[in-house]
Amino acid sequence: MKIALMGAGGVGGYFGAKLATSGCDVTFIARGDHLAAIKANGLKVTSPLGDMLVKDAKVIEDPREAGPVDLVIFGVKLWDTKSAAEAIKPLVGEGTALISFQNGVVKDDILKETLGKEAVIGGVCYIAAMIAEPGIISHTGKMQKLVFGEYDGRQSGRIQRFYERCQQAGIDAEISADISKTLWEKFVFLVGLSATTSAIRCPIGKVRSNPHSRHLLANVMQEVVDVGIAQGVRLSPDFAEDRLAFCDQLPEGMTSSMHHDLERGNRLEVQWLSGDVSRRGERLGVPTPINTAVYDMLAIHANGR
Repeated sequence: MKIALMGAGGVGGYFGAKLATSGCDVTFIARGDHLAAIKANGLKVTSPLGDMLVKDAKVIEDPREAGPVDLVIFGVKLWDTKSAAEAIKPLVGEGTALISFQNGVVKDDILKETLGKEAVIGGVCYIAAMIAEPGIISHTGKMQKLVFGEYDGRQSGRIQRFYERCQQAGIDAEISADISKTLWEKFVFLVGLSATTSAIRCPIGKVRSNPHSRHLLANVMQEVVDVGIAQGVRLSPDFAEDRLAFCDQLPEGMTSSMHHDLERGNRLEVQWLSGDVSRRGERLGVPTPINTAVYDMLAIHANGR
């Protein structure tokens, strides 16, 4: 199976390395110092599940060098979605599948508009991984899971083939029969975690233990549930309570990637998280005052220092 990884950061780097070391034909698309380091030394992954080294990793900067592939795994930051989708057009031939494991729910709307809805498979990723330094991906914790599915629920051949490759690579994988629901279920939690840890600037342990910030967390997630249901997603009306209970099980020091980006002065994905909830709520007539307030508060930091 010929696979291209558009974005070789935490998600693309980790799962691409797993697939490459299991025998898949994998091309990493990277840039800058990360590209140079992978060319010189290969791609290294440090993980509690076992370190990996893709010694002679196929890595390029220009997607046109890869040619048509069977599957593109899309893992760039949300603000690069449109430009990256335009850049990978030469990779997407007839029959090519595209799975985005980015955050948020608007990502696939952009990809379908740019590359055609037939190519796009829905995908959700669960992992804590990042570029520790150029050429090195750091995976923390033991979670590393991919969930994916056709938007019409079909058990297609391309879905089954990718699932089999994941199994061979030791990736925890699952095929979803309702990928829209799966995406929104993660979105509820992700927006809640990102909004509160970033706005309060504390890990989840402190957020959930204070009655006022806990109430804020619950309300942020409930607004996402309300917007999803109004949009036709089959979420349970009390799903925010389920996610709040899930938050109680998380490590006390856990925080969000957006909080990390805020602390480092990097760009934030808030526009595509709480900002997206706010905009969808406005279009649908669903009140989202908490997510709107979070977006407004963090907007000043959205482009980084």
